[in-house]
Amino acid sequence: VLGDAEVLGAAEQLRSELVGSGPLERLLSDPTVTDVLVSAPDRVWVDRGGGLTLTSVSFPDEPSVRRLAQRLAAVAGRRLDDARPWVDARLPDGTRLHAVLPPVAVGGTCLSLRVVRPRAFTLDELVTAGTVPPGGDQVLRALMDARLSFLVSGGTGTGKTTLLSALLGLVGPDERIVLAEDSAELRPDHPHVVRLETRPANQEGAGLVTLEDLVRQALRMRPDRLVVGEVRGPEVVHLLAALNTGHEGGSGTVHANAASDVPARLEALGTA
Repeated sequence: VLGDAEVLGAAEQLRSELVGSGPLERLLSDPTVTDVLVSAPDRVWVDRGGGLTLTSVSFPDEPSVRRLAQRLAAVAGRRLDDARPWVDARLPDGTRLHAVLPPVAVGGTCLSLRVVRPRAFTLDELVTAGTVPPGGDQVLRALMDARLSFLVSGGTGTGKTTLLSALLGLVGPDERIVLAEDSAELRPDHPHVVRLETRPANQEGAGLVTLEDLVRQALRMRPDRLVVGEVRGPEVVHLLAALNTGHEGGSGTVHANAASDVPARLEALGTA
């Protein structure tokens, strides 16, 4: 005969297998968490802005991780199986999902979740938090007021998107911002924002919409500010051409280890 504790435990385990994000639910609901990474059933990591930390959260076994990854992919309307062993998608709440199944992921299913908060930080909040040094906000405000074009550069998880969202919140309310993103992560606090997002090809190989396509479409939508969420490919050619032909105040982010590396990085992306 099972006691109340055993019954409740079994019910909770069943619930985690069928709805929500399973064992990851409480991590994803933590407002301080930006990333949740699963590299093994007993290796669940989080990033709260200060680097990765191993948590006490675990899965019963490898199939449990695989089932969760496939369920989340299905929620996002995407396929994840042996024939298509990886997925990059956005969940209905905005969370960015990336998963890779074995044997491509040698040690077992790998799951990465990037949490997108519903509200962007303001520049003042970033100064208070120490993300922007004292006086740096004045330089950034002057940059936005002068309608200069710029790129926010840095490594993975360094807050590029957070800073860009805050800066876009400084744009005047009479200006139209058009965002082109691979995955919709920017959340500027602004009354006039048009958001465009890429789309993968379907199972028949049709319907692909690239970031390059979005930049071309955005240029036809009368943008006062053209923004590319992350420059990572040939779209850089169209973006730079636009910024050099009358589209002032454009911006984006790019992966680079240092500001001095950005020109070479853009050249490499443009010729890829």
